[in-house]
Amino acid sequence: MRDERPAKGEAAPAVWFAYSPDRKGAHPQQHLKTFRGTLHADGYAGFGQLFVSQEITESACWAHARRKLYEVHQAQASPLAATALTHISALYAIEAEIRGRPPDQRRAVRQARAAPLLGALREWLEHSLEQVSRKSGLAEAVRYALGRWPALTRYCDDGRLEIDNNAAERALRPVALGRKNYLFAGSDPGGDRAAAMYTLLGTAKLNGLDPEAYLRHVLARIAEHPINRIDALLPWNVVEQLVEPERIAA
Repeated sequence: MRDERPAKGEAAPAVWFAYSPDRKGAHPQQHLKTFRGTLHADGYAGFGQLFVSQEITESACWAHARRKLYEVHQAQASPLAATALTHISALYAIEAEIRGRPPDQRRAVRQARAAPLLGALREWLEHSLEQVSRKSGLAEAVRYALGRWPALTRYCDDGRLEIDNNAAERALRPVALGRKNYLFAGSDPGGDRAAAMYTLLGTAKLNGLDPEAYLRHVLARIAEHPINRIDALLPWNVVEQLVEPERIAA
């Protein structure tokens, strides 16, 4: 998933889907074998091996850490979980203020305002862990956050990073909804083709296009389109042809 808009980046947003027949960690390792940089990810164990060589740096997701605390609060009305949620809400309030600013400004604000809050939150989490049963749901949620602390706070040091992995989660939502309707891809080649379609349609949506209109546009032209200029049909290259002028101006 690429979306640089929160950090005022110029690259067009895009999403790429890859099919795998199971959830083994070998698949993300294969997909990302040439990648170097920082990877936004949740706590899925299959990503763990990616970070061993340190050529890929982990940036963890505060939305996942928050979700575990929220579930405890919903189930038990835990005052401690509620306090943790309040701390996290303050971090998100800062992000709302700086969304769309350049990376250097985002980093400066985070260093000045979010970093002290994160330091206080860590101390509070460590203290709270001593007050609850080690087998409780709250202890598990707190350990999840503390166990990923360097990765959870990495966004403070780089204005290009996000506080969470929600952009990818939103892009993945149609897959979860689709499973309820058609259940199966039918075969491994069918899974590969489904991933290609999810990639095209998801990227079209990110660029403000109606996916059906985008597909009609491409299918009407692709038979006679030069293969060496196929990138001209990518979603971000046809926006002006498919989006109403007033929407572009807005």
